[in-house]
Amino acid sequence: MAQSAHHDDVQPSVMPVDRDKWFRELHLSNFVNSYYQYRDLQRMGRCKRVLIVGPGQGLDTQVLKWRGYEVTTFDIDATFQPDHVGSVHDLSRFAYRQFDASIASHVLEHLPEPYLDQSLRELARVSRYSLVYLPVHRRNLHLRIVPGFKDIDLSLIVDIVNPFEKPNGTAPRYMAKQHYWEVGMRGYRVKDLLKRMAAFFHVIEAYRNKDWISSHNFVLESTLGPD
Repeated sequence: MAQSAHHDDVQPSVMPVDRDKWFRELHLSNFVNSYYQYRDLQRMGRCKRVLIVGPGQGLDTQVLKWRGYEVTTFDIDATFQPDHVGSVHDLSRFAYRQFDASIASHVLEHLPEPYLDQSLRELARVSRYSLVYLPVHRRNLHLRIVPGFKDIDLSLIVDIVNPFEKPNGTAPRYMAKQHYWEVGMRGYRVKDLLKRMAAFFHVIEAYRNKDWISSHNFVLESTLGPD
């Protein structure tokens, strides 16, 4: 079982960008991401109460509220006007299974690696299901064939990565120094992440988002009992 992380030399913090400007931006990926969150939540059956960790520009929150979900938002940065401010590795203000589902979309890579297991554990503690979406290390090549009949949709995705590069997990070297690691890097390949998630979750599905190939999505069910 993962223990609480205490690392005085490296702490979770806000993104090193103009956050007010970023908060006002919307891209196609935001709409694609919101759709997939809604789609994956629909598979969870009777799911009403949702915790969004890292609500970003707020599109996900508005879509889910519009579709009838009870949404609580949580972020380390008050710029994004969350209901609660804090880091995902410490969700102690929330009770065991307080939510039906939690969503952490492109969030965990912003935390130093020593906080990863504790963050996963906290998501598993506060909700029955979790959607964890993570960025794929670039560059990516995508060949997609959609002939327009019989729902045929074929994709070939090739990721071009440096096989010798291994992030140290404590220096944000990637995505303009916003990410400490990304899917596909040594130590953070899908099989590595699935192994870590298996300590707290049953993995319902792990899939590449064909409509936003920079995202690898994990649909998880908590196996964590009450303390």
